[in-house]
Amino acid sequence: MDKERNTHQIVRKDGKGCFVESLNDAFSIGRCHLAFAAYDLNRPVGERQTNLVHIYLDCGELLELCRKAESGELLLRLQDKKQKGDKTPLYQCMGGTSAEKLRRIGRPRLDGKSLSRIFQLLPGNKSDFLLVADSGPGETDEKGLIVPRFGKQPENHVVISLSMGHFCELLLLTRAHYLAWLTASYSRGEEKAFPTQEPEQIPTEPQEPEMAMF
Repeated sequence: MDKERNTHQIVRKDGKGCFVESLNDAFSIGRCHLAFAAYDLNRPVGERQTNLVHIYLDCGELLELCRKAESGELLLRLQDKKQKGDKTPLYQCMGGTSAEKLRRIGRPRLDGKSLSRIFQLLPGNKSDFLLVADSGPGETDEKGLIVPRFGKQPENHVVISLSMGHFCELLLLTRAHYLAWLTASYSRGEEKAFPTQEPEQIPTEPQEPEMAMF
């Protein structure tokens, strides 16, 4: 397993035919990187991945999610939404990569559009949470924000259900690694922990699993 493990991986949570892993390769730009992948073990090796979405959470927003989880606020909001049958997100993150940047790094879309990414934390039915990650075409507005233009038909769609405990493990382990990285950055005498810019490279795709891990 050590040889197959992504060297940037902090923690990974598996579902049926999918997983989400937290990676430490975007701390330098102030982001926590979550990679969502879906796969089909019936496909040949090398062709098993069916969907992949990279989500970059602002580190400040991750810390706020951790605060809500530890204080019990997240649990109270979840219980309230379930009692009311409210299916709206407990949390939502919208981002992406502009068409200009995609061209600059040599990865333009065939339609010439920006790449939109959306992450939602929803109340689950059989579990506490549904983590939903979508990506598809988008457009850059006058404020520089990526606006999704895929409606209800994203090009990539991954949904994984997690219990409160497993979701908290994902959050708190990521926070622990981020704070350790931050401490190391300051101890090296760096004046600024991270620049206000986005990565210039598309991240490496998660490795395909040899077997399902549920």
